[in-house]
Amino acid sequence: MPQWDLYVVITTKLGGGRPTLELVRGALAGGATAIQLREKELPARELVELGRAIRELTRDAGATFIVNDRLDIALAVEADGLHIGQEDLPAPVARKLLGPEKILGVSVGTTDEARQAEADGADYLGVGSIFATGSKGDAGSPIGLEGLRAIRAAVKIPIVGIGGINPDNAAGVIAAGADGVSVISAVIEAADVAAAARRLREVVTRARGK
Repeated sequence: MPQWDLYVVITTKLGGGRPTLELVRGALAGGATAIQLREKELPARELVELGRAIRELTRDAGATFIVNDRLDIALAVEADGLHIGQEDLPAPVARKLLGPEKILGVSVGTTDEARQAEADGADYLGVGSIFATGSKGDAGSPIGLEGLRAIRAAVKIPIVGIGGINPDNAAGVIAAGADGVSVISAVIEAADVAAAARRLREVVTRARGK
């Protein structure tokens, strides 16, 4: 079963010029339980090469590997699954092409979107943006913890809070019903990626009472 406690999205352009695999290794060393490769500007050949390397790192660490948006890349590198947004490939189509064994995640911001994604075969939801964030230009207006609570009450599948999450507010996200937190800048913009991931994982672990 995937563990969603700390879901780190890797976007190299926010990593301060550090190699992508260095960011991945740091996140995994700090306790990331899931890694998402989100590189919208890389050509397919580079994405495949990068994805295969991340596949090995996540497999060795026992972490889940998700590819953002690109179904072809997810299948090519044998990732654990695919994450899509509301404007990407429709969830029923993605579910059919992925097959039953792969994980499908869908970004949602309302209870209607959440219920629809669950009905369409999503295995988990990325819920948000919870707080204001500059890391994702398509994040939309924050839904806050109340919005998160409403979505938690609307669906049964796991949910991961996204958007503006850091060690100071992550516990509140878990308390509001999230199974984990998804972060970009809070980890990969840090000078010490492993230490940043470790701190967040500890906050989540305490909040979940593990």
